[in-house]
Amino acid sequence: LCSDKGFTVRKCYVEREKATKEICLRKYVCGRQGFRAAKHINKAINKRKARNITRCGCLAKLVIALDKETRLWFVKDFVDEHNHPLAPPDLSCLLRSHRKISDEQKLISLRWKLQGHHGGYDKVGFVSRDIYNFCYQYKLKAIAGLDANTVICHMKKRQERDPEFFFKYVVDEEGHLKHLFWSDTQSRLDYGAFGDVVVFDSTYRTNRYNLPFVPFVGLNHHRSTVVFGCGIITHETSEAYEWLLQTFLAAMAQKHPISVITDGDLAMQKAIRTILPNCNHRLCIWHIERNIIRNLHNSKIREEFTVFLYDQCSIEEIEKKWGEFMERNKISSKHAWVLQMYQMRNLWCAAYQVGRCFLGLRSNQRIYESLNSKLHKCLKRKMSLFDMLQHYEQCVSDLRRNEAKLDSDASQSIPFTEPDADSIEKDAAHIFTPKTVSVIMLSSKYLMMGVKRTTYIIASKNKRDYKFYVDCDFKDAILDTIGCTCRKLQRDGIPCGHIFFVLKIMHAERIPKCCVNSRWTMTAKSAFPPIRKSSMYDSCQSLLKYRELRNLSHEAAFKASQSNETYEHMKHVLNQIVGSYDDCSAQIEHGRYGPVLSQALHPELANDEKVQDPVKVKPRGAPKKGKRMEAFQKKKREVTCSQCKQKGHNRRTCPKLKEL
Repeated sequence: LCSDKGFTVRKCYVEREKATKEICLRKYVCGRQGFRAAKHINKAINKRKARNITRCGCLAKLVIALDKETRLWFVKDFVDEHNHPLAPPDLSCLLRSHRKISDEQKLISLRWKLQGHHGGYDKVGFVSRDIYNFCYQYKLKAIAGLDANTVICHMKKRQERDPEFFFKYVVDEEGHLKHLFWSDTQSRLDYGAFGDVVVFDSTYRTNRYNLPFVPFVGLNHHRSTVVFGCGIITHETSEAYEWLLQTFLAAMAQKHPISVITDGDLAMQKAIRTILPNCNHRLCIWHIERNIIRNLHNSKIREEFTVFLYDQCSIEEIEKKWGEFMERNKISSKHAWVLQMYQMRNLWCAAYQVGRCFLGLRSNQRIYESLNSKLHKCLKRKMSLFDMLQHYEQCVSDLRRNEAKLDSDASQSIPFTEPDADSIEKDAAHIFTPKTVSVIMLSSKYLMMGVKRTTYIIASKNKRDYKFYVDCDFKDAILDTIGCTCRKLQRDGIPCGHIFFVLKIMHAERIPKCCVNSRWTMTAKSAFPPIRKSSMYDSCQSLLKYRELRNLSHEAAFKASQSNETYEHMKHVLNQIVGSYDDCSAQIEHGRYGPVLSQALHPELANDEKVQDPVKVKPRGAPKKGKRMEAFQKKKREVTCSQCKQKGHNRRTCPKLKEL
């Protein structure tokens, strides 16, 4: 019912005939009809976080009744007006009443393994090793020995279908792939909306060529990971990173981010200073904490050094503390890592980052968490570039599906607020996304210590020694700008609890525009319509027909199995079809069982500007354990006899011991 509409449908009321107990009247209402019961709102003790409010008193309804004389159903009442925004068409499939698991899908889900699906291992016809060999041979045939060329052909064909798809690559003198960057249409649109802070990490080495895999990611309006693009480089040099950043900016119409977060790679730091000179740069705290454990073995020095990561005092104070730290621990040239970190302290010390826009991010591990969980499970060091591209696209698809679900929930619900909450807090629940509302600090934790003209002095109830100053600027008796010394509004784009407290004192009923950053609202992507479906692969017509027939046949087979007559009829029809096409393998178009590659459909692409596979890069750092052991074994060792203390022999072959 209303499967293509942007609202859920709920059964509300039913009447039955007294004699036969048959339904004679049914009332359907909008899923947001009515209000949440008071007993669920006014709970004295909440053991868990309250769910978002979905009921808003919508009056849309449909009432149908059964005519007792004609026994026909007719519409008795119909209201088609909603008091809430409807979900967009691309999200209507995620609404509760629009989701349904069919009977055949339930059966397939319960019996998904091959043995259960076929009725036992003796009816499968093969073992797992056969499937593994087939998949391996199929991949070899798919890339045809030209891994890099296969990827480039894919991207060329995809750019033909989607002109907004961007990719660029560089080859060396011998034609080997050197650098590669790509970004699809949705990633470029996401950067236009959420490209104020960019995080990228070059620690991924998940391919057989040992090339650094560098995804560019950020935060969307649900504080979830969003991918802007991805790059592959051969060597981690400043020139390679400069090319990568220049290509990234070219794909994003030369829009520079406000801030970037990276690991501690020196070549990357140099490239950022060259290409993004006006950009705030911060090193990942997670990487620094790991390096602290690795380089500082003295627990006292380690604890004192860690304080600089989180101490948000003034720059004058932090410089004084640095001097005391150096003198107290006698830091000299022996502590090379500490001196190196001191020279780049403006990139990681919290005191130097106060007020800079990083959206509350200190580490790239927070934003890579959802991406890491999938990439590290799927990507392996022996993967080809084409396999890596497939898994990357699958990870991006999962992230976008999660964003679509959050968009659907946010469009059809409002974050829960306490019954005694002020109007300004309820207004925030209507403006910001639910994930953003959950990180806004409550204003009930503060006290006003004084007022100086348009400056309010605020302190916490528990820590009254720490004071915050909220400055208000009025224009024509209307609040124009507002700021707090904690600088959360400038740093995270979200008003702090001190500002909320001052607005309550001013009896403000709505949040002023100066406190609303559109990137944290549901209208963040209103100017960028989402493209949620991926079009990475070409599929031949036979495979498209197969998918359609497979879905239809699953439903037909389930229904036919419920009746012996229908079962025999369907079995007879299927046997006739199978018997008329015995040579099934000859009918498969292009001999492809999966997504058809671009060069398979268009052979001319494979010969046009053929790109050779990258040269395998030798990793930086210490050699592997096997190589160290091999070098150790090759090294000639001089043996000393424990009996006569002479060199060149041992106790067993000692000539003096033999004489005795």
